[in-house]
Amino acid sequence: MIREAKVSDSARIAEIEVESSRYAYKGIVPDDCLYKEMSAESRTPVYEYWIGEKRFELYVNEDPDTGVIKGMMGIGMNEDDDKENAFELHFIYVDPAYVRAGIGTELLKFFEQKGREKGCREFVIWVLEENTMGRNFYDKHGYAFDGKDKIFKRWNQREIRYVKRED
Repeated sequence: MIREAKVSDSARIAEIEVESSRYAYKGIVPDDCLYKEMSAESRTPVYEYWIGEKRFELYVNEDPDTGVIKGMMGIGMNEDDDKENAFELHFIYVDPAYVRAGIGTELLKFFEQKGREKGCREFVIWVLEENTMGRNFYDKHGYAFDGKDKIFKRWNQREIRYVKRED
């Protein structure tokens, strides 16, 4: 079940971000960034702030039987100058223990539905260029690289923009 994140979910959300980043970005992002600079303890206040201030629409995928949060995402209107009415998946993370269990697909479909509810027919995702696993996932779901790129400053890594349009 997907539900809106609560401030009390912040520690678990931070844990998922850290573990998922270490899983997906190993060999892409320097280990110092993943293991020394990044921790659930340091990321928890970020999520507390984002949830409290509604910086993004944050959602979690929670097992309705166990209450375990297995994945999370932040979504909202895209801020790129050339995509005025596009909806963006700002970030998505799935606990590595639940990768390939349909959690990411469920979150992605929910994201697209929320965008449609806002009248959007174009969806944007920025993904690290070297993140082959993520790129393959987005390709599978109808997204394609549109030629735009930028540097993700936090890790000094090149990101490329994936876009899906519905007519």
